[in-house]
Amino acid sequence: MEFETSLLVGTLLQRYKRFLADVRLADGSVITAHTPNTGSMLGCAEPGSRVWLRAVDNPQRKYPHAWELVENAAGVLIGINTGVVNHLVREAISGGVIRELQGYATLRQEVRYGSENSRIDLLLEGNGRPPCYVEIKNVTAVDAAGTAFFPDAVSARGSKHLRELIQVVAQGRRAVLCFCVQRADARAVRPADEIDPRYGQTLREAVAAGVEALAYRATVTPHGVVLDTALPIRL
Repeated sequence: MEFETSLLVGTLLQRYKRFLADVRLADGSVITAHTPNTGSMLGCAEPGSRVWLRAVDNPQRKYPHAWELVENAAGVLIGINTGVVNHLVREAISGGVIRELQGYATLRQEVRYGSENSRIDLLLEGNGRPPCYVEIKNVTAVDAAGTAFFPDAVSARGSKHLRELIQVVAQGRRAVLCFCVQRADARAVRPADEIDPRYGQTLREAVAAGVEALAYRATVTPHGVVLDTALPIRL
């Protein structure tokens, strides 16, 4: 995924009210940008961090810039926009990068399913194969050992999605959980039991029930974000 226009560089002053961030630009001016990330952004929202913003071509938006990238203290670029992960995974499927999800004729997005009124991120169908339900999670946090972890805050919604995927498998269809790691320094992915033990337990139950867990890492630059490397998952 390439950014359509050059990103605006600035310094993060603060993230607040969950979806807002104040950023100081090179000319000294301060703007408020939309933060497209519902998590805690653990390790990704430190004041003083270098950040990249994307101009949004929508005159009706109150905040005309969206926060896309942050550089942490170690100089690692991290993609914080959870809204792009479906696009990243679609690109990786069409480009043959995610080998586990090849061989389907059609791909639909945000399809309603399940007993808990969920929407699946991607639904792959066709070519005589059982439907494949793909739930995608954006991962931005990495521990001191270089292992990415999810979630970065308690996520009742994440556990709900796992329960839905377990039901999909019980109905004879295919269910896949795909962790999309938007940083290049991660060497593996694990559940964050120290933050949300229920999610970790539910993830292990889901895998035991037949839900497939995948993880792919992205190369992140100010020009774009591309999923390109499979990672092991440590349960």
